[in-house]
Formats: sequence, structure tokens, C-alpha cells
Amino acid sequence: MTKNRERLLTFAAIAAIAIFAGDRLILSPLIRAWKDRTKRIADLTKEVNRGALLLDREQTIRDRWEMMRTNALPSSESVAEGAVMDSAARWQEASGIGFSSRKSQENRSDDEDFRTLEFRVDASGNIGAVKRFLYELEKDPLALKVEDLELASRDSEGRELVLGIRFSGLLFSRGEQ
Repeated sequence: MTKNRERLLTFAAIAAIAIFAGDRLILSPLIRAWKDRTKRIADLTKEVNRGALLLDREQTIRDRWEMMRTNALPSSESVAEGAVMDSAARWQEASGIGFSSRKSQENRSDDEDFRTLEFRVDASGNIGAVKRFLYELEKDPLALKVEDLELASRDSEGRELVLGIRFSGLLFSRGEQ
């Protein structure tokens, strides 16, 4: 009886060690690999779906790029600044807004293929003039992007508004245009 009990205990101990070792050496790594593989498959599925969406939008993206490329500012900073200031004068005339200051500043990029020219305009007028000025700026074919816009009221009724707007224009290197 004691011999059978010792054998049973020995067998149970060996079985426990084998189960523990099997769990640590086989089952846990397999489960971890399975989870990693599942996550990788989910990530790849997302990338494939993103790629399919990009392919679906290819023509729209190409058309937008072509529009940006053809409407970019001239590569010469002074000519580009002049073009934007001429456009700003048209926007001002169309809207009836009054400028108090206009400034420009070049921003270098790490990318050698393009750079941006940043502009700051401070102006004042009624809500209709401000609205029309913003409309004219946005519909202009030049490759411009509004970076920052501040709007404040000069009077308690809000009839006279002050507009501070910062926008940038895209300049490509000579080879890109």
C-alpha cells in the first residue's frame, strides 16, 4: 500500500512538473505567438484597407496635387511676395476691409523641394467685409493655407471687427514647377 502511494505521489509530482514545464515551454509561447500574429494580421488589414482607400481616391489626390503644383507661388521669394500682396489688394478691394499691417516671412523646410512663405495681415471692418475677405482669400487659386485666425470686436455691439490672419504660401524648388 505504501509502495502504491509512493508511486502515485511520484507519478503526480512528475505529471505536475510536466504540465508546468509544458505550460511554460510550449503553451504560453504558442498563445503569445498567436496573439502577436493576430495583432499583426489586424495591423496589416488596416494598412491594406488604407491602401485601397488611397487607390480609390488616386485621381482626386493627383488632381489636387496638380492644382497645388500649378498654383504654387513663384520660386523667387520677391516675386512670390509680390503676387500674394497683389492678391491681398484684390481681396481688400472686393471686401472693403481696411488693412492696418501686412508682413511676410520665409519659412525654411527640412525638405529641399519646397518652402513656405508666411504672411500676416491685420485688418478691420464689419462682419460682411471680414466674411468677404476670407471668402476671397479661400477661393483664390494661389496655393495658400490659413494657419491662424484671430477675430475680435472693437465695440460692444460687434459692428467693428478686428481680423488678424496668418497664412502661408507654397513655393517649390525650380525643378518641381
